[in-house]
Amino acid sequence: MPYVNIKVTDEHVTREQKEKLVQGVTQLLVDVLDKNPSTTFVVIDEVNTDNWGVGYDLVSDIRKNQVKE
Repeated sequence: MPYVNIKVTDEHVTREQKEKLVQGVTQLLVDVLDKNPSTTFVVIDEVNTDNWGVGYDLVSDIRKNQVKE
């Protein structure tokens, strides 16, 4: 019973993109590990950019600086 947790920033990820992630990850587990898709769980967590850091900076600050450049 595989469980996969995908974390992404909450920056306009569409329902269609999430469906593709769930389908793709499930298929990968079927292909590589011969897992049963009906017992494969994929959870997508959207994390606010104020709660995600890279290096010393919050992603929200990184995005603001990218707009200025």
